[in-house]
Amino acid sequence: MSKVVVFDHPLIQHKLSIMRDKNTGTKEFRELLNEISMLMVYEVTRDLPTEEVTIETPICACKARQLAGKKLGIVPILRAGLGMVEGVTNLIPAARVGHIGLYRDPETHEPVEYYCKLPADSENRELLVLDPMLATGGSASDAITLIKKRGCSHIRLVNLIAAPEGIARVQRDHPDVDIYVAGLDEKLNEHAYIVPGLGDAGDRLFGTK
Repeated sequence: MSKVVVFDHPLIQHKLSIMRDKNTGTKEFRELLNEISMLMVYEVTRDLPTEEVTIETPICACKARQLAGKKLGIVPILRAGLGMVEGVTNLIPAARVGHIGLYRDPETHEPVEYYCKLPADSENRELLVLDPMLATGGSASDAITLIKKRGCSHIRLVNLIAAPEGIARVQRDHPDVDIYVAGLDEKLNEHAYIVPGLGDAGDRLFGTK
């Protein structure tokens, strides 16, 4: 079974509390999502392998560490996942960015695919799938399935908020994919929204309804 990591860092929790507030406007919501995403990816990448290299400082030669192994890629799930991209690329500017487009059917609450574009060498990269909300888990599970069908096997899921139902769905369908969240909430309501959640992340991010 995959691991689930819930970040309890004070800065992450503080910023998440502001995002949950219904009075927080679009501009501040967008800035906070960017900031939390950067703080989260700092922790998500904590176990990336490094290797020793020799460099020349202005003073002398010395041993130093640099990233080794697979290169990184990020795959936001459209549209709300786009709000997490800048925070990640601020720390990992060389990461390639793919996109997956899914929308939730209002009747069945199941995801429907309409777009998938990944970097040409994505099968050789460590991929971070980004989506602020992990509600039913359907969109995340289907996105990961699409990625796997394209030959990718090193995948991590990064969410702002998750419901237990979403965690269970992804772990059932993809027990090899670790999940990283800033908040693990209580449940889903009858409309498949996370409780207490923060509403529709895409609408709040882009100022739509």
